[in-house]
Amino acid sequence: MILGMSVQSSDKPLSRKQRLQEKQRRQLAVVDTVDKAEAKVRKAEVELAGAVAEAVQVFGDEQSASEGLDMPVAAIRRFLDMVRDEPAGAGEVAEEEAVDSP
Repeated sequence: MILGMSVQSSDKPLSRKQRLQEKQRRQLAVVDTVDKAEAKVRKAEVELAGAVAEAVQVFGDEQSASEGLDMPVAAIRRFLDMVRDEPAGAGEVAEEEAVDSP
């Protein structure tokens, strides 16, 4: 497998500058992909935290929710903390920023 080479119409090898530009382009593309994925994960965590908070209300307390969801109490508390600390709509803003970034 040849890394850093792109298809060219001529047989002339890429210059150092072209290889560097291609490498930087790939690096920026992968950083962008990771940023977008992180935003999606954050949004999913916020959504899960909201669902867990609702489950605690429905089940009555953290211990009952833990048993009903088959989730450790520590995880329940982490999600509850996330709900308390998360400003309304922040997950949506984070995803939009990551998707809109160049």
